[in-house]
Amino acid sequence: MAEAITPDNHDVLIVVDVQNDFCPGGALPVPRGDEVVPIINQLAAKFRNVVLTQDWHPRGHFSFASMHAGKRPYDTIAAPYGDQVLWPDHCVQDTPGAAFHKELHIPHASLVVRKGLDPTIDSYSAFYENDRKTPTGLAGYLRERGVHRTFLAGLAFDFCVRYSAEDARRENFSAFVIEDACRGIDVAGSIDATRRSLADIRVPCISAAEFAPATG
Repeated sequence: MAEAITPDNHDVLIVVDVQNDFCPGGALPVPRGDEVVPIINQLAAKFRNVVLTQDWHPRGHFSFASMHAGKRPYDTIAAPYGDQVLWPDHCVQDTPGAAFHKELHIPHASLVVRKGLDPTIDSYSAFYENDRKTPTGLAGYLRERGVHRTFLAGLAFDFCVRYSAEDARRENFSAFVIEDACRGIDVAGSIDATRRSLADIRVPCISAAEFAPATG
């Protein structure tokens, strides 16, 4: 049996976009998205370092289907930075939908990374906007704190979690996706594509059960 994972000061849990709009009843619900909340709460208790990400769009964001005549949510358009899936209006700044799920309880989280603030570009990753060039500053923050390994959980597995894991590896962190602490939305086979992509860059998909019990 493999040794249980016991996080230390060199590890961080990145909790991706556990917000009302991505949960059942929200504007862009990830199927069964609220199921991740108790799992993530339990995981977070095992980590000294926790970072939360929060989608935080201005009204009229470029990625909203409502801004493109004749387009519907989940259509794809060509953007200056590549293909862009169009979404329902969601996680608009300072609205209830953009708030964290009320049951998410991680009082010791040290940082909230807000993303998607630029009205002209979407931002899935915790590390970069979708041009894959504009950084959020998270990589430098983690390096200054001595982090080597990143563990990712949240919503959605096949978009914001995927891009965050890919960029963690790109920034030379070890990365692990805790798959049972994620849920996917699955646009045009995106869940299977995510699993292939993560395997290609050697990002393991692991389970919450692989962690040692929390202490103290």
